[in-house]
Amino acid sequence: MAGRLLKVSSVATAVFASTGFYLYNKNVDLNDLSIIRFGRAAAMTAVISYDYLTALKNLQYGTEEYWAVKSKLGELFIRFEEKPQGAASLAQVHRAVLSDGRTVAVKVQHPKVQQQSSKDIVVMEFLLQVVQWLFPDFAFMWLVEEAKKNMPLELDFLNEGRNAEKVAEMLKRFDFLKIPKIYWELSTKRILTMDFEEGGQVNDREYMRKHGINVNEISQNLGKIFSEMIFVNGFVHCDPHPGNVLVRKGPESNKTEIVLLDHGLYQVLNQDFRLNYCKLWQSLIRGDMKGIERYSRQLGAGDLYPLFACILTGRSWKSVNTGISQTPVTQSEDVEIRTNAAQYLPQISELLNRVPRQMLLLMKTTDLLRGIETTLQTRASSSSFINMSRCCTRAIARHKMSKTKSGTRRLQISLSEHWALCQIGLYELMLWLRSSALARWVYYLLGCLPYPN
Repeated sequence: MAGRLLKVSSVATAVFASTGFYLYNKNVDLNDLSIIRFGRAAAMTAVISYDYLTALKNLQYGTEEYWAVKSKLGELFIRFEEKPQGAASLAQVHRAVLSDGRTVAVKVQHPKVQQQSSKDIVVMEFLLQVVQWLFPDFAFMWLVEEAKKNMPLELDFLNEGRNAEKVAEMLKRFDFLKIPKIYWELSTKRILTMDFEEGGQVNDREYMRKHGINVNEISQNLGKIFSEMIFVNGFVHCDPHPGNVLVRKGPESNKTEIVLLDHGLYQVLNQDFRLNYCKLWQSLIRGDMKGIERYSRQLGAGDLYPLFACILTGRSWKSVNTGISQTPVTQSEDVEIRTNAAQYLPQISELLNRVPRQMLLLMKTTDLLRGIETTLQTRASSSSFINMSRCCTRAIARHKMSKTKSGTRRLQISLSEHWALCQIGLYELMLWLRSSALARWVYYLLGCLPYPN
């Protein structure tokens, strides 16, 4: 138990350290919001570490129970590797081969995890209450609420399998996306058997270089996947850390593929929230300040809407005013934001308690994706904003279509949607031409021509 307390205490300590917790308050200056940092730990739900050993390793070698388990494995698999391929917080994954020769991944949950997780949450709740009593400005008790709600879902591997199949069907138009197939006849609440997928982690630039994988293509396709999830479908994978996102060259097509793993935690966005979020991002991309204020307030930010806009985008208030698609990310802006973030922790705490709870995991997802873009050095690219704009346009048009039965009105909505998508396409073409070798060559020739008198 002492070890568990130390682990949970370390989580709390990490939250304070990563957000730069200071014991003073300061009012928000709307003209000085360029120093806001989207503190990664502030939007994260509580992550509890578990010591895990497989059930087979808990059995003493040579006992009847040991051989009974080995015999059962022999009936299901012609080979089962006892040494795990990798360990997660709740389970470990073993490689195995079915009788027909197919290679599968077997995700096994430790039998004591469910019992221990409830104890860990109680300890975490106590620690956070103590911290809140000592420092009233600290208002992160929602971490416990989210952990209580999400932990049972993550512990049910059948729920994870259903999520995997749902998102695979939902995003089947993306031929570059691979979701492991689930073997239901070999799965239970604590064991999930699926296709074994190989690849390098999405943040491994050296792996991509060796295998001829274009980092810009990966970043762009990852943006397409999550823009479709968030804005169009409202069904969002909430744990896209690099260990859950693999990249590779397809074994048959030799095309670049993204493999999405670990489907235990998804956020379902209600329609009003999703549409307001679409309109807010459209406003953020264009620099529409009236729209930013309006839709931020509708999402619960109130007078803290400038802080909310900066947290969502990870950009300075100056960049938000200009339009985030018009101002590339600079290193000096990132440094300035990280350096001065601590001043606004009380306001961040208040904001996170105001917004709808479904926003919290969504912010965590956005932050993880931003971290991947930073590692791949593709944050300055405008491709992610272009993908988001397309998805927001389609989502709003689809909603308008569902609200009318008039053929004339549906035609108007369809034409308006296609015109908006055409404008986005032309803007994308303009950006491509501007950065292409042909454009540079033309500019060079024009620069060599004499000016007329």
